[in-house]
Amino acid sequence: MDFTITAEQQELLDLVQEIVTKEIAPRALEMDKDGVVPDELWKILKQTGLTSLGVPKEYGGIGLDAMTLALIFENIAQGCAGIATACAANMLAMLPVAFGGTPEQMQAFCDVILGGGMAAFALTEPNAGSDASAIATRAKKTEGGYILNGTKHFITNGPIADVVVVFANANPARGVRGLTAFIVPTDTDGFSVGKVEDKMGIRASATSELVLTDCFVPESARLGREGSGFKWAMRTLDASRPFVGAISVGIAEAALQAAGKYAHTRVQFGNKLIALQMVQQMLADMAMATEASRLLVWKAAASQMAGARNAGVIASMAKCFASDTAMKVSTDAVQIMGGAGYSKEAPLEKYMRDAKVMQIFEGSNQVQRGIIAGGLKFT
Repeated sequence: MDFTITAEQQELLDLVQEIVTKEIAPRALEMDKDGVVPDELWKILKQTGLTSLGVPKEYGGIGLDAMTLALIFENIAQGCAGIATACAANMLAMLPVAFGGTPEQMQAFCDVILGGGMAAFALTEPNAGSDASAIATRAKKTEGGYILNGTKHFITNGPIADVVVVFANANPARGVRGLTAFIVPTDTDGFSVGKVEDKMGIRASATSELVLTDCFVPESARLGREGSGFKWAMRTLDASRPFVGAISVGIAEAALQAAGKYAHTRVQFGNKLIALQMVQQMLADMAMATEASRLLVWKAAASQMAGARNAGVIASMAKCFASDTAMKVSTDAVQIMGGAGYSKEAPLEKYMRDAKVMQIFEGSNQVQRGIIAGGLKFT
């Protein structure tokens, strides 16, 4: 398995790094404080294609593979994990359309994103987080389409989305086999944004409830056959988890770099912190865990590209291990920097807050460990 970064990938990463360094990172603390992304930055992100990274070439995008996407999301996350999450959420919403939609549906969806629109993946509900079988949103068949009723919860890009993929149950008696996916433009009658969340971390990523009240969508809005939604949701999460891992690696790398630089300049007991063996050990452990996470994310991306049968299990490993690493590395980085790391004037405590949700969304790490255990083969 060759993980050598190609010249084409490096050229793209150099462009991304320039945007991160000049436009994203300098605004990170302000966006974290206010919970708002400046319009000027949104314009830059859209014009440079960072909000449409996952669009395939045949639908007007640049057609990046999973490995390149992982590299890019890690780089963006080093500047701001909230921005990386918002950009990745557009791709997350596109995946069920790619898996279950018609070419016409996919083209229309991609046109929205390529035109600067934002998208959201609306699966989670107040009583249905990791357990998709508990989804209470209903899709009632009616003449020419469906009427949707329900509330979605903790939806990334919810307040700013132009189009949403909504999962609703069209046949509750069949449980998850009644789950069906629909493409819903946010200007549809009966669709509204509910409570906007005031989150602990990734505050540059807007998150909210989405409310559907007698919301009519035509039959042409349905993805695939009725009852196929659970399949599309699970395939989507399997495909997207490596990128949660990549964002987690970006957080860990940023925290490691900040702590390492501090240790080389801060003087205590007559020596720089880096001269203390305990600090050396902490930094070494942080570096090893970060690099191991990066390699596992790359393996997950490569497995996805190769269509490996265990790609979903490897994706869960990458998401789980990398997000646990981001939490541990960012916490240890704060410890190394002491009060300077704990202060909101430095980005370290932000990294720690950003890392926490990586262990929670797209299936908690407890759920990931169950998936991993279920996929183990012993010969």
